[in-house]
Amino acid sequence: MPLALRLALREMRGGLRGFYIFLACIALGTAAIAGVNSVSAAITQAIGTQGQTLLAGDVRFELTNRFATPEEMAYFESLGDVSLSTGLRSMARLADGSDQALVEARGVDGLYPLYGTLETAPEKPAAELFAKTGEAYGAVVAPLLLDRLGLAVGDEILLGTARLKVTATLVREPDAVSEGFGFAPRLLLSEEALRATGLVQTGSLVKNAYRIRLADPALPLAGIRAAAGKAFPSAGWSIRTADAAAPSLTANITRFSQFLTLVGLTALIVGGVGVANAVRAYLDSKRSVIATFKCLGAPASLVALVYLAQIALIAAAGILIGLVAGALMPMVAMRFLDGILPVPAEAALYPSALVLAAVFGLLTALAFAVLPLGHARAVPATALFREQGFEARGLPGWPYLLGAGLLLAALAGLAVLTAYDRRIALVFLGAIAFSFVVLRAVAWLITVLARRSPRVNSPALRLAVGNIHRPGALTSSVVLSLGLGLALLVTLTLIDGNLRRELTGSLPERAPNFFFVDIQGSELDGFRSVLKANLPEGKVVEVPMLRGRVMELNGVDVARVTVPPEGQWVLRGDRGITYAKNLPENSTLSEGAWWPADYSGEPLVSFSAEEGKELGLKLGDTVTVNVLGRNITARIANFRTVEWESLSINFVMVFSPNTFAGAPHAWLATVIDPGATAAEEAATLKAVTNAYPTVTSVRVKDALDVIDELVGQLATAIRAAAAVALIASILVLAGALAAGNRARVHDAVVLKTLGATRSTLIRAFSYEYLMLGLATAVFALVAGGAAAWFVVSRIMKLPSAFLPDVAVTTVLIALVLTVGIGLAGTWRILGQKAAPVLREL
Repeated sequence: MPLALRLALREMRGGLRGFYIFLACIALGTAAIAGVNSVSAAITQAIGTQGQTLLAGDVRFELTNRFATPEEMAYFESLGDVSLSTGLRSMARLADGSDQALVEARGVDGLYPLYGTLETAPEKPAAELFAKTGEAYGAVVAPLLLDRLGLAVGDEILLGTARLKVTATLVREPDAVSEGFGFAPRLLLSEEALRATGLVQTGSLVKNAYRIRLADPALPLAGIRAAAGKAFPSAGWSIRTADAAAPSLTANITRFSQFLTLVGLTALIVGGVGVANAVRAYLDSKRSVIATFKCLGAPASLVALVYLAQIALIAAAGILIGLVAGALMPMVAMRFLDGILPVPAEAALYPSALVLAAVFGLLTALAFAVLPLGHARAVPATALFREQGFEARGLPGWPYLLGAGLLLAALAGLAVLTAYDRRIALVFLGAIAFSFVVLRAVAWLITVLARRSPRVNSPALRLAVGNIHRPGALTSSVVLSLGLGLALLVTLTLIDGNLRRELTGSLPERAPNFFFVDIQGSELDGFRSVLKANLPEGKVVEVPMLRGRVMELNGVDVARVTVPPEGQWVLRGDRGITYAKNLPENSTLSEGAWWPADYSGEPLVSFSAEEGKELGLKLGDTVTVNVLGRNITARIANFRTVEWESLSINFVMVFSPNTFAGAPHAWLATVIDPGATAAEEAATLKAVTNAYPTVTSVRVKDALDVIDELVGQLATAIRAAAAVALIASILVLAGALAAGNRARVHDAVVLKTLGATRSTLIRAFSYEYLMLGLATAVFALVAGGAAAWFVVSRIMKLPSAFLPDVAVTTVLIALVLTVGIGLAGTWRILGQKAAPVLREL
């Protein structure tokens, strides 16, 4: 080993020519993985360290549709200072009733916030911001609400039956992250003002959050959670502590970072092909050196160690470059994320993320370099005397095959072990392996078709066809280089296109025009009359609605139930529930039977089939839900297939009517009128809001616009990640062409000696790259289209369509890359002098 290392360092004095693509491939993939995981770690750590501020307390107890009982309130006060905030959605209206907008209203008390600072413009004390002046209560609103209603600070608006005066705009709400995402702009007011609005009624969709600043900071947070559950087993509250202030956000960031890490790993694996090409090209240029070593008596093992040492050193340099770039990425990202997500106060390094990326990079470099090393080991001493006397044929020896297999297994194992969802990681790795096999098969098929193609008259075209199937052809390298990157780009683009098509095309046509929430039973008749007067052709659907939290499945606390990630949302937080005599019209029974209209036995529940399967439920199982502070256990009577994508009224759980006999509740309604104009919708919204100010109206098209904007932001991040994989593919393509340069030089010189002109050779190379580019584009369209169809139709449960513009763009990208890079790489070859090359043949 010392001798091999000394020889390796001595030979590297001549520079790294031939290894620049190697460096770029390793650095790019390592930087992607290091950067993504560093940003994720930065945000996650910020959530952990800023927990008290993000929660605006040490502990938060959240109750739905009810306030704490005196006993519960006494327990809260025994822990420390208690601050109450009440959140709901409603319609804010102009003082003259001419316009309105949906808002996320939140009433706060005088202690809010217990931690952190409420930032407003202009800055004022909370007592002044929310003070009552005359008949108007003070309110702080998000700037977006002022833009939507054309207001300014100092103007007045109506919320429910109360008059509010805008005293400032909201700059930063300290606990906004823990409150969750809202579809409407925030409106902050005092608890007194919220009570004056008349919006907090029995059955209204209201969330009450009791935040506590502990009198004893040393009190263990986990102990509080356990003690509260033991003291009030039927409270039905959601408890959140400062050490886990935003669990949903943390989980989502982890999931998204895993996805981006897998995309980065794709870039690294694609780059691995570039590593193999670069090592093969470099070792091919060292054939005479290797032959000299052997003539001087060096054993094959020493030769392999010399070049393994060089590869390891260069890989370390590439990894170091990638780690530096990845370490800097959080510092750049924090500038853009500040104010949107929790970010660290100071720049920092995240060693675990960097170590993970370094290990990924090293395993990839070695795994793809082993096989070319095995071929180099077999270079005979005779290669010193005859330049073309050796061509690598077949596979290297079994130790090299075994080594490559073990390294690839280690790479796959690391990807699975570090994944948030190991099932997704396994599927991803299986897809990558399958893609490599299919790409090899595609390259073989292209070669066979070229070999069996009829003879053509054009010399240039005949040369191009021959170049595709001749020994040492670039076909396999080019198809493998570009295929995976283009297929990933097609997949992500088609998913994004189908989502946007659904959101802006067919979905608005099928979805209701409006959702109306918190309709009181006494208001139903008048509410129907208003809708009939404004949308006479509209179809109105009304259902009773309550809120409940799933507490137990078959008598087991849901906290102890193992549920796959796709089903966890059902058990997280409160769910809308309803009761019905008859099967809802947008559902079909998949298993079991519906209860009679006059059923009066034990409580029964109909469960959504897909979600029930994910939770492992079956007919006869029991589900315990907490509604208005009472635990109610119902037996599953049937499963329903629910059309969630219609955006009509759907519930995971529909109970038998006797389950909630006498329970106070509000009503939820939709109106569907495909022929309604924008003016008619605006008039309807205005009429309902003015007649029933406590009813929350949601125009579906407005909600879809918000979702479309979010999808666009997400798609930008995904496309950037896919671009990394595509860049890696381009580097690999350049490396593949460089690896075949020696053979191309010989071919070009021999053809020129036999009378071929430069223009003939240019046309021949252009035809070859065109055919390879088209073949690669066809594979990418087929593979990417199939992958996108699976994700959209099977995972997202949405209609999937192939988009022609994606196909055209993909073909153009493939042709530009193959022809452009191919001709750029071979241009120098065309000017090669014949004599020096002919002397080496």
